[in-house]
Amino acid sequence: MLSMTGYGRAMRDVDGRQLTIELKSVNHRFLDLSFRMPRNLMFLEDDARKLIGARLARGHVDVFMTYRNMRSDARKVQVDRALFDAYASALSGLTDSGVEDDRSLMNIARLPDVLVVTEAEEDQDALRALLKETLDAAVDQLVEMRRREGAEMKKDLAFRTDRIEEMTNAVEARYPETVEEYTRRLRASIEELIGKNVDETRLLTEVAVMADRSAIAEETVRLHAHIAQLRECLEKAEPVGRGAGAESGGQHDLLQVPGCADHPAGGGHEGRDREAARTAAEHRIGTKDDKWKE
Repeated sequence: MLSMTGYGRAMRDVDGRQLTIELKSVNHRFLDLSFRMPRNLMFLEDDARKLIGARLARGHVDVFMTYRNMRSDARKVQVDRALFDAYASALSGLTDSGVEDDRSLMNIARLPDVLVVTEAEEDQDALRALLKETLDAAVDQLVEMRRREGAEMKKDLAFRTDRIEEMTNAVEARYPETVEEYTRRLRASIEELIGKNVDETRLLTEVAVMADRSAIAEETVRLHAHIAQLRECLEKAEPVGRGAGAESGGQHDLLQVPGCADHPAGGGHEGRDREAARTAAEHRIGTKDDKWKE
């Protein structure tokens, strides 16, 4: 089981070219990539998307790239000869100004835009090879962090699932006893009002109505099915989530213990059972955080 949050960083220096890549991922329904990279590396974005897409299936991933070309041929210096000649000619016209003429080649070269520094064209094949090596290493770190966090989440979710199953079993075990307790309370209330002459037929009819209204079998059967489904999801290597049962089933139906407790036999209405209500309260506390959504 992998988490969707993680971080990975790698730096590679090959033949005077240094590339650093950082990856930060958070929860997202699909794989969503966002790039921040130097303009001269923009041609690598499609390659990076394919490389990341082959390793990751979900999550919003921010990709940061920094690049340094330290090769001796990384830059070229050119002289704007026309501009140089124009500066020299203009300065020659000032020789009669009375100001000392200290012109030199270097002084004129320092004037704006005489020397132009340009970046050499990058070797795209060399950068593609450097990208693959660096990005693979960064993704390795990201996946390892996701794996460690996923293992902790799996352990926590497995523990919570076991507790929910225990609470569901407890509510199911209380159901027959609650019907019997409701029958005794109803009989006692009627006898208090009209004496011992209780119409057994009416009493049993009322109990049957309550038992039908308080039936929890549908909820508990569905809940047991989704507990089993969640456990299967926790063991799968491939991504699961929305539309795969983990959310529509797990997140919604794992909240059915409180629903069971809201029946008369489970803790609601006139047949409220304190033991079942306490179990439901524990369930609400245990499923109230965001781990079920993650």
